[in-house]
Amino acid sequence: MSQDLSIVHLILHAGLIVQGVLVLLILLSLMSWAIIFNKWRFYRKTRREAEAFSQAFWSGSDMDTILAGIPQQYPDSPLPNIFQAGYREFMRTRREAGQSAVGKIIAGNGIDGVRRALDAAFSREIEKLSRHLPFLATVGSTAPFIGLFGTVWGIVNAFQGIALSKNTSLIAVAPGIAEALVATAFGLIAAIPAVVAYNKFSADLKRTGANMEQFGSEFLNIVSRHLKG
Repeated sequence: MSQDLSIVHLILHAGLIVQGVLVLLILLSLMSWAIIFNKWRFYRKTRREAEAFSQAFWSGSDMDTILAGIPQQYPDSPLPNIFQAGYREFMRTRREAGQSAVGKIIAGNGIDGVRRALDAAFSREIEKLSRHLPFLATVGSTAPFIGLFGTVWGIVNAFQGIALSKNTSLIAVAPGIAEALVATAFGLIAAIPAVVAYNKFSADLKRTGANMEQFGSEFLNIVSRHLKG
């Protein structure tokens, strides 16, 4: 007799443990793809807004004008957020210095304050950019082993069934083995996209972080020229 070895049939007739493993892997895969699409859109938006902001910043526009336009043009964008944090700290330092000595700003204190503001903003933006990446790494590293567990469990059950039926023909063995191997396939299906996406987004994160660090250094140099001691 011919046997139905289609994927759907094997899943529906698998044991409860194997079905539980398959459901877990499907959920992990769906969550991974949701994160992948969300991160892809977010990183693309970040790159586009960073390029537009850099052009506006280095075009010679007044910084107060740039700051005023950020909420409308670059809402919650990493590079403009770093600029906002540094420039607002610079303005606060200048106001406080103006109250104590008109036209005088203590260079050491002013620069240190702006640097701390830039560092804090940088840390916040990096945390935001790296959010959910550890989940992709976890899925990529554990999904194959979860699938392998389902495979081992399924093979053990298949051999137990063979021992009870005392039928060692390939026709009797094939369904149980095929059912078990489906778990491994699902583990790889969940893991491979997660690993590829994690590596890609990690590279994007390093590149974006380097750009933000470079901008912070350049902005600090600009500010230092306006802090007189």
